[in-house]
Amino acid sequence: MDRRVVVTGVGMFSGVGAGREATWQALLAGTNGIRPITRVETADLPTRVAAEVPYFDLSTYLDRKEAKRMDRFTHLAVMASGEALEHSGLDVAADADEIGCMIGSGIGGMETLEQEFKVFFEKPTRVSPFLVPMFIPDMAAGQTSIRFGLRGPNFNTVSACASGADALGTAFETIRRGDAIAMVAGGAEASVTRMTIAAFAASRALSRNNDPETASRPFDFDRDGFVLGEGAGILVLEEREHAEARGATILAEMTSYGQSADAFHVTQPSENGEGAARAMRIALKKAGIEAAEIDYINAHGTSTPLNDKFETLSLKAVFGESTPSIPISSSKSMFGHTLGAAGGLEAAVTVLSIRDQRIHQTLHLLTPDPDCDLDYVPDGPRNLPLKYAMSNSLGFGGHNSCLIFNRYEG
Repeated sequence: MDRRVVVTGVGMFSGVGAGREATWQALLAGTNGIRPITRVETADLPTRVAAEVPYFDLSTYLDRKEAKRMDRFTHLAVMASGEALEHSGLDVAADADEIGCMIGSGIGGMETLEQEFKVFFEKPTRVSPFLVPMFIPDMAAGQTSIRFGLRGPNFNTVSACASGADALGTAFETIRRGDAIAMVAGGAEASVTRMTIAAFAASRALSRNNDPETASRPFDFDRDGFVLGEGAGILVLEEREHAEARGATILAEMTSYGQSADAFHVTQPSENGEGAARAMRIALKKAGIEAAEIDYINAHGTSTPLNDKFETLSLKAVFGESTPSIPISSSKSMFGHTLGAAGGLEAAVTVLSIRDQRIHQTLHLLTPDPDCDLDYVPDGPRNLPLKYAMSNSLGFGGHNSCLIFNRYEG
């Protein structure tokens, strides 16, 4: 029989806060994390705003020598994982062989790769011997497992902007089938770099609005693209009986995971959001609940013209007559699009929403779009009873992932 999986720890680093509660309280306060970019020169780039993570002290979990041999996306993964493990109170040493790590990243160590490209073109023999283990995407999970002694299943998921959600879904299934008693899982990304900005701008995916107050505006009529963010969102998923036996505080239960492929286009969603709708239906079927039982949806909500329109259509296709009554919000309105980290961060937000029975707003939604006519929570946070909540992540390549969590009732 499949085992039940609960959430006992959360770690979050984002453009609105360096840490779980800092991020969560900032979201509830409607804080805009989008600011002029400081980490790289942008004067010659078309986009000059992003959601960079505020200063954080790496020495909390890494010494200086270790940190120098890691890319920033790995720093963020280790920091968020450490916070999540502390939050969970899990005794890793007691069960290390049965505690694993799965962290998704869509791009990996882009900052390191760009820096070493410059070295390579000037003097190829001076490329760092640490280049490969710094930039490959699996190092978020690899270095996290080394730092915290996690000897169970360990790997990385790469499915563009669905990477973090797929890492959580895979970790969930790993525990359910009995291959681990706990998993440290989520997503991490640090791709606010010159090359990434230039590439997304060239594809016209990024907003060309350099006003931080209006650049990221999911579901708004005047939206014109997403705003890059960086960060990490990590959950400690644990087998229910193990968590109960040690007296853990259970934040929520992870109910199901659904995924599908558009098989349509590299960057555009399938017509009418059909692929995303299938992922949601699969998750609902696995959870054994009706669509009308979902109390809140944390949307993918990127602020691109196509995504927000077709995501709205996909929600209407799944939820039918109940769609207008379901509150839906986009975390990306405040901490930008964190690519492979998005699914992890937004799942963490969904779990804390269930914990506190509160949801955050969609910031910057000023001008309603007739094509996006649902309840996107534009006017501030809400207190409301939440039993089931859904988090959706959709990625380039046609990857669609849906996670469902519920209030734990034993």
